[in-house]
Order: sequence, then C-alpha cells, then structure tokens
Amino acid sequence: MTPTLQDAHLCLLGRVEGGPAEALPDQGTLSLLGPGPGFWAHFQSSPEYRDGDPDPMDRWSNRVITGLARAWGGQAFFPFGGPPYHPFYTWALKTGRAFASPIGFLVHDSHGLMVSFRGAIFVAGARHTPPAAPSPCLSCAGQPCRTACPVGAFADGYNLDACHSYLDQDAGRSTCMAQGCAARRACPIGQDLRAPEHSAFHMAQFHKAST
Repeated sequence: MTPTLQDAHLCLLGRVEGGPAEALPDQGTLSLLGPGPGFWAHFQSSPEYRDGDPDPMDRWSNRVITGLARAWGGQAFFPFGGPPYHPFYTWALKTGRAFASPIGFLVHDSHGLMVSFRGAIFVAGARHTPPAAPSPCLSCAGQPCRTACPVGAFADGYNLDACHSYLDQDAGRSTCMAQGCAARRACPIGQDLRAPEHSAFHMAQFHKAST
C-alpha cells in the first residue's frame, strides 16, 4: 500500500512550481510538508522519539518523508542537515500561502506563526499554480505578535540574546519554554493546531542549540 500524508500525520502546507532558478533539480513541483492532525502523539510513538538519541524529529522526518518521496517517485528535501541549507524560507514565500510576518518569522494562511516544515518532496514534471492571496497580517487587528514578547526581543529586529536570556529565567521556563514562544502564540491563526508539549519540544531544541 502506498503511504500517505495522513498515515504520517503530515499535511500539505503549499506547493512551489519551478526548476533550477528556484534551486530545484528540474522543472516540476515541490510540496512542502508539516505536522498535521495528531502529529505529536504519532511522533511520540516513533522509535526515534523513544531511543534517546539526538535530533529525534529530524531523524523521524528523514525516514518518513524519504519513504513518501520514494513512493511518489520524487526526491526529498529537508530544512536541516546543512550547511549548505535548502531555501525553505524562500520556497515557503513562493507557495502563496506563507508570508513574512511583522516579526520576520513566516506566517501561514492556516497555521499562523506556528507553521513548521518537516521536509518537502519534489516531483519532476508535475505542475501547480500557487494561489494568489494577501498576507493574513494585513487584516490582523493590532498585530499582537509585535508586542507579545515579554522581553521585547522583536522591538528592533530579533534580539536573540535577550530571548535566550529570558528562557534561562524562571519566568521564561514556565511560559515560553513550557508553552511555546509568546509571540508565535499571540497569532490568532492556528492557535489550536499545536499541543503545548509539541511547542515545548521545539523550544528545548532551539534553546539547546544556543549553548
């Protein structure tokens, strides 16, 4: 039986049609994939999560998305494993479903600031025209992501040192580390799409990378 995105609890976050000009190997379509319904519970039951080795979600993504790409007759790409790194930020913008938010992070039309890409599959020859829609930030009242950070890390660009310093404090451990980035959580889109435990996992990986 051919594996599906639903089997892996992944979802399609957008497609990019293009070729070498978009850093793709040939003319075709790239499908960007991210966590779908039930992803966190599914991932927790995986051997990668349970074996205690580093980078469990990246290893899970590599195994699962590579298998999907093989079944689809395509090629898998990942946002990790570099340098060099594949241009996922640029690819996401080209889908017509993701946009640069007021704080610089990608915002997605259905996942908001909680969007994350576990990988992508390129299929040569396939064609798809991205939708044409405006950024949801243009109609977002007050743009709460701008002011939600408790240490103002987005007041002038992105103050990464201030962010990590706050995560080392008791207040940061009980809020952003345990529940996810306050600025991301402030986005009104997709607030119910990620379990707090899933966000805490990513925050731990993000903070660990700074040490």
